[in-house]
Amino acid sequence: MNNEFYTIALVAITVIVSLLSFNNQDLVSKLILWPARMSSPAEYYRFLTCGFVHADLQHLAFNMFTMYFIGSYVEAAYRDFSTANMYLLLYLSGIIVSSIPSYIKHKKDGYYRSLGASGGVAAVLFALVYLNPWGKITVFIFPMWSIVFAILYIGYTIYASKQNRGYVNHDAHLWGSVYGFVFTLLVEPSHGVWFIEQIKNKLG
Repeated sequence: MNNEFYTIALVAITVIVSLLSFNNQDLVSKLILWPARMSSPAEYYRFLTCGFVHADLQHLAFNMFTMYFIGSYVEAAYRDFSTANMYLLLYLSGIIVSSIPSYIKHKKDGYYRSLGASGGVAAVLFALVYLNPWGKITVFIFPMWSIVFAILYIGYTIYASKQNRGYVNHDAHLWGSVYGFVFTLLVEPSHGVWFIEQIKNKLG
């Protein structure tokens, strides 16, 4: 199987669903994370489906370009030390886990809604940081170390979260990042010592 199979499939499905939702508010309402509507377990599917719809084309492009460039590497790495299915679990569970804090925080806020694959993308990004902190990745046309991109990503998240605009769940970036790092650490704990050594050697 192609080393990028799951990455390409996830990007393709997300792009299709998001494009269909741009002019279909009913579809967005059915898939979006809407804590006030989630009093019944029958609505818990929203923890996952919110990751397949986006606020606009810019939001979609940012997440999916990032996912494609970093996901290809992480999926190949997971195939080496674990399984591709664990990589798929990393991404999907990253969306779910990163949505839970917002759900808890906004359960009684009838106006709060959020969407986007940010939690899953952040989980994959920080899996990459754990696996290869000084590896070079190309974001759009700019090459940079993965750990530098991760810092910029989190910085943007903090800024955007303070703006508190729209349906984009910027808090999911933070929780997805933490989750992705810890998830990969648990799957491949022997890599932890190498990670610390890589950071120390580069900074020292």
